[in-house]
Amino acid sequence: MSNPQKGLIPVTILTGFLGSGKTTLLKRILTEAHGQKIAVIENEFGEEDIDTEILVADTEEQIIQMNNGCVCCTIREDLRTTLSDLAAKRRKGDLKFDRVVIETTGLADPGPVAQTFFMDDEIAESYLLDSILTLVDAVHAEEQLNTRQEARRQIGFADQIFISKADLAQPEAVAALSHRIKHMNPRAPQQQAHFGEVALSKVFDLRGFNLNAKLEIDPDFLTIEAPHDHDHEHGEHCDHPHHHVHDDDVKSFVFKSDKPFNPAKLEDFLGAIVQVYGPKMLRYKGVLYMKGTDKRVIFQGVHQLMGSDLGPKWMPGEKKASKMVFIGIDLPKEILLQGMEGCLA
Repeated sequence: MSNPQKGLIPVTILTGFLGSGKTTLLKRILTEAHGQKIAVIENEFGEEDIDTEILVADTEEQIIQMNNGCVCCTIREDLRTTLSDLAAKRRKGDLKFDRVVIETTGLADPGPVAQTFFMDDEIAESYLLDSILTLVDAVHAEEQLNTRQEARRQIGFADQIFISKADLAQPEAVAALSHRIKHMNPRAPQQQAHFGEVALSKVFDLRGFNLNAKLEIDPDFLTIEAPHDHDHEHGEHCDHPHHHVHDDDVKSFVFKSDKPFNPAKLEDFLGAIVQVYGPKMLRYKGVLYMKGTDKRVIFQGVHQLMGSDLGPKWMPGEKKASKMVFIGIDLPKEILLQGMEGCLA
């Protein structure tokens, strides 16, 4: 597999609550004969060091080379140092690996991990953040999502969601869970994973953070919002199959317009918004129609950090339009949508 950008090492962040099957998925990724050499960074804090089966216990050497050429290391200092050491060893030829997987702890917020790849020039020169994968345990997810904001945040950050243990839960419960997750994050495709059996094409090179022109939003999402806006008694005359009972604090909404943006106004507005709401903005991403350029502008951010790139030209006769999705915690939808509207040329 070729690297998307010259010589950069792709990085995948694997997140999900304890028991969601991250270790199973990781073992499979590490031991399968896919011919790729993978460096795994265990970003574990606290006792629950679940991976002693994979990693050799209590060794002074922090980095262990597996027989299939994969490399494992447990972080005892910070992520930045570890990434920078790995890149240096790779340049010197001491270690060979094609990509990195960072497994975060069950309760971790993937935001700061993702931000490392945007903020730090040295890291950005060696690595390319490919995607954040979130594993969700179908049996315990409902309780976790109801009680733990970290679980809801992990959904909001995801580029791809794997639902594990679906075979152990009732089909209706799995369908309701999937529906709930889609409201929180409509841009992440969902897939069921049995015992970590997932095609590697769904795990690697997803380009979730690449500023490319694909903005994956489930087309149904733009239509399913409507029924939930009017209040009705959930009774015999209610026709949609899953009542959206949960009003989760992690939500998403989409801004769409076929008028061009004034670039300076938009920059000022978004700059002001991230100053205030940045910590609550998990992911925001858009393909924008800007005045003054014949190319689409690809835009995305995590928390306070955002970036934009010129994408492909609009084709002759193509309908130019902007579409931007915001995913965050209790974001003021009206303020954001009106503000975006106010930036149109």
